[in-house]
Amino acid sequence: MSAVAVGVRAEGLTHRYGRIRTGVARLTFAFEGPGVVAVTGPNGSGKSTLLRILAGLLRPSEGSTAVTLDGRELPRTLRRTRAGLASPELAFYDELSGEENLVFAAEARGLPAPARAAGAALERVGLARRARDRVAAYSSGMKQRLRLAFALLHEPPLVLLDEPASHLDEEGRAAAEAAVRDAASRGLVLVATNDPEEVRLAERRLALVARGLGDPA
Repeated sequence: MSAVAVGVRAEGLTHRYGRIRTGVARLTFAFEGPGVVAVTGPNGSGKSTLLRILAGLLRPSEGSTAVTLDGRELPRTLRRTRAGLASPELAFYDELSGEENLVFAAEARGLPAPARAAGAALERVGLARRARDRVAAYSSGMKQRLRLAFALLHEPPLVLLDEPASHLDEEGRAAAEAAVRDAASRGLVLVATNDPEEVRLAERRLALVARGLGDPA
């Protein structure tokens, strides 16, 4: 897939959970691909919330966000079609194989060749040999790789990864790093993490602090 000029930006972005808890507060930034941006910060600073907003899964309480492709702003309702999100909350059907889970997801997305897309995604994360094993038999690290494969399934220009190296061994980390670098060569990858090895993959950083205040670096 050829590279796409993709960018993300936010202006005065704030998101609250109820009346008390603030997930993200007064956040302003702008990043363009290709490349990797590390979103860092302590627990509760809004890293996961930010990725979900950019993916179009949450509406901000205040402010605005935008995703642009080749200079044109993508409607919020279409972000899910051009963004790939992997998060710890992503679960799969244990009774199905890794391949079957991804084929199902590809069919739901309306991809033209679901089996081919699933196979390519599993290959990218080093799971091709275990593709037909039931997810119930997967280790926590293998499930983490499957989450990454899910995010890459439709070759999105914007990839949003929440702690992608969690539970991964050395081999898994190497596979994840290769997949991130490949995705970054064709678009923009945001990685929410405090892992020094994951931060090392990024050329730029968005550092969140208490109550969601952040500074792009």
